[in-house]
Amino acid sequence: MTRSAGEPSAEWRFPNRATRMGSSAYYCIRFAPAALHDALATLFGWRHQVRAILEEVSDPGVARLKLDWWRDELVRSAAGAPRHPLSLVLSPVIDEHRLPVEPFLAIADRTEQELRGRRGADDAAQRHAAEQDIGALFELATRCHSLHDELDLAATRHVGGWVGRVRRVRDAGLLLRKGREVIAEERLAEAGLNHEGLISPAHRHRLPALLKPVAEALADEQPQRADTAGLPRALRIHVRIHAELLRELARSDYAVADQRIGLTPLRKLWLAWRTR
Repeated sequence: MTRSAGEPSAEWRFPNRATRMGSSAYYCIRFAPAALHDALATLFGWRHQVRAILEEVSDPGVARLKLDWWRDELVRSAAGAPRHPLSLVLSPVIDEHRLPVEPFLAIADRTEQELRGRRGADDAAQRHAAEQDIGALFELATRCHSLHDELDLAATRHVGGWVGRVRRVRDAGLLLRKGREVIAEERLAEAGLNHEGLISPAHRHRLPALLKPVAEALADEQPQRADTAGLPRALRIHVRIHAELLRELARSDYAVADQRIGLTPLRKLWLAWRTR
């Protein structure tokens, strides 16, 4: 795909608002095969647009209508009749790489569950939720690399779910301020809390202590080289960046209640370049 400044869909090619320079997604795609740059950026862009509904639309009814519009637009895109500038790029990607609609719809379904305020009862529920979201995105990216074996796809969904859960630890303070789920209800109950209690000023200071066992479990579950050997380099880079992010969060003692901790672009570039 070539970029033309005059075409309305140009803004969704690589790099776009979902794969900005300096972001983890940017470096993952930057080191992918050049022929896939726009295709991968468009997939990240689709998830970005759907997930943005959580941040940009305050009325739940309007948010669900907007989400339904994106579901309908996906069907139109798969049928070769897109309307949105993003979909004008996405439609040929779906066709060329034989992408099923189910992973896209999984991302939309997970977004709707969050719109409805549904929370994970335990770690297994949170794991499943992350696999519905980032895991589904990873599956689509894997398919773009012409990998369609079900075992490979299951592995990539699992790895994507792990990345999504690391991000939830990183973003815990921001999510909490927005009233969104951070810690599974089972873990909160063990600490004598519920979701509403954790949000309150009286208990927000407990967030780092609550995140620590979650993050330690993620460190134990970190995908190893054997787990990711069959994945495209772009996704292995994503895993490596988030593994280092998890270590950085541990070094900060999970002090994310009032700040966002991340890696510098130079560090991400180094990790990406080192991932063979």
